[in-house]
Amino acid sequence: LKWCGRENGHTIFYWNLETSIMIKLYGMAQSRSFRCLWALEEAGLAYDYLPVTLRSEPDDPQSARHPDYLRLNSQGKVPTLVNGDLVLTESVAILYYIGRCAPESGLLPNGGMDVYAKLDELAMFVLAELEQPLWSNGKHRFALPEEQRIPQMLDTARFEFDKAVTTLDRLLPDTEFAIGSQFTIVDILLAHTFNWAIRFEFDVPERFAALRH
Repeated sequence: LKWCGRENGHTIFYWNLETSIMIKLYGMAQSRSFRCLWALEEAGLAYDYLPVTLRSEPDDPQSARHPDYLRLNSQGKVPTLVNGDLVLTESVAILYYIGRCAPESGLLPNGGMDVYAKLDELAMFVLAELEQPLWSNGKHRFALPEEQRIPQMLDTARFEFDKAVTTLDRLLPDTEFAIGSQFTIVDILLAHTFNWAIRFEFDVPERFAALRH
């Protein structure tokens, strides 16, 4: 590890890439693992990408239900990041980790407490408000066992998504990037989530559809 400095009163370290163990990212196309893959590319970190299949039999070595994978991610979901003894299974935690591993990438902004507070606010808003209706839609259309699906949830999910979009329109500044003048993990989260919404045929205002480009 190399010393990076102090941030909000905390000592921050990042990886010496010449000596660190190569990152492994387990994932699947069109899932939250894409946001982590995107961040790794932006950061310029060395990594291995290992594809995982969610609906295959447990004896398939690439199956999310294979015992070896379940030892890393007990829920049998993606993404999973492994670096030495470290295992992370939440996509936003992985984004923060990648940003700290490559501070020169700017994925986490070089700013004071107020800048980080806005980054945290937007990241948590995407998780708690913007993507949850999309996941509810997916769960009640195909992810849950059929007997657990509630068709009425599909209309509720669209109502909640529209409400979140209206709120985001007030939260997000009318600038090129979400945080200040640089591309950060929040831009990845927003672009990925709105791409998800468009794939699921939700109504997305042009302002937010354009974030994918």
